[in-house]
Amino acid sequence: MTLVGPARVREEAESWFRENWDPEIPLGHWWERLADSGWGFPTWPERWFGRGLSTDQAKQVEAARAAVGAVGPPSGIGVMMAGPTIIDHGTEEQCQRFLPDMVTGKDVWCQLFSEPGAGSDLAGLQARAERDGDEWVVNGQKVWTSGAQFSKWGILIARTSVDVPKHEGITFFVIDMDQPGIEVRPLKEMTGGATFNEVFMTDARVPHANVIGEPNRGWGVAVTTLTHERNSLGASGMANAAGGVMIGRNDLDRPAGRRSSGGGEMAGMAAAFGGGGAMIAGLPALVGRGDDKVLRDKVMRIYTLMEITRYTSLRVQAAKAAGRGPGPEVSTGKLVASELVRQLRDVGLEALGPHGQLMGDDTPLGGMLQQLALFSPAISIAGGSDQIQRNIIGERVLGLPGEPRVDKDVPFADLKVGTQR
Repeated sequence: MTLVGPARVREEAESWFRENWDPEIPLGHWWERLADSGWGFPTWPERWFGRGLSTDQAKQVEAARAAVGAVGPPSGIGVMMAGPTIIDHGTEEQCQRFLPDMVTGKDVWCQLFSEPGAGSDLAGLQARAERDGDEWVVNGQKVWTSGAQFSKWGILIARTSVDVPKHEGITFFVIDMDQPGIEVRPLKEMTGGATFNEVFMTDARVPHANVIGEPNRGWGVAVTTLTHERNSLGASGMANAAGGVMIGRNDLDRPAGRRSSGGGEMAGMAAAFGGGGAMIAGLPALVGRGDDKVLRDKVMRIYTLMEITRYTSLRVQAAKAAGRGPGPEVSTGKLVASELVRQLRDVGLEALGPHGQLMGDDTPLGGMLQQLALFSPAISIAGGSDQIQRNIIGERVLGLPGEPRVDKDVPFADLKVGTQR
């Protein structure tokens, strides 16, 4: 039964965590226990490892977990994007097949959307999938694929018809990343890490049973995924991710209470926005400048932007609960989050002073702000660039004329640009 009052939610969640949290059991066992309880993903439907709670109620669950000191659920593309999309568009059988190992951290997922020649114009993608009996054969290239080198499954959009306009001939698949037809090449970043990858698919195979939604109708499914992605890249989504755990191949057997050494750039991002923005609000004191009124004023401006993105996240949740599709709130929150990260980058480095030029665990705050500064441009690109978000807001909210599109009704095969492999 869905609980109503936030205080009641907090009370019941905290009681459950106190009774069930054990830092000595293997992390995989803890995640199984957490998934079965519904407290790991409380906004998900009750029948699919959740409790059907609102975003506001879910914050009380997170507060209860933090109060007990329990480890949060698995984090990453699987639970943030793939899972909600499969719940919204997948069949009963697909939910039963993919969700259990996702919510217990056994399977890591990645997102195969962007291509070298189709970034902001995602519908111009060129990767092809051709039907071969009960399977599809996929050929093409994807890029900027986070965590592909660790993933078991990927959510993939590929072109399955060139005889219709580009938005209509796309199909959404779940593809097994562990097969001979897939090659993953990590991309070295200026952060020093390799979160992103390029992925080459050569006669890779996908069972027809892994099509999410209908063939050639995958654009609408992909929009659902992008909505969840943009929401997760807002400050509220980053704060929620702070309680989750990014895992490596051997982490499931370690004691649940042992701190993971993994997580990468997004883990630092999540930590910055976690705890209701406590780190941001307390930044001047953390760097020994608690009496600096100018710095405190700049930090409060950042905190205000964070609250705006939290509000837009609540609007998204309310729209979903009312049965409405993705709205402009998602683009607004994503756009504000990009500005928020840029401001935190600049103010954070200013607060560190000369230490901002150094990297490493022995620098102030463990190098978190320096890592965030180097990773910050990605937030303005991932999930749709700032320019794309402004177009959405301009056209769908302000009613401005859309950008000229000469390819809207033209079959993909007849386009002169962007159709070559």
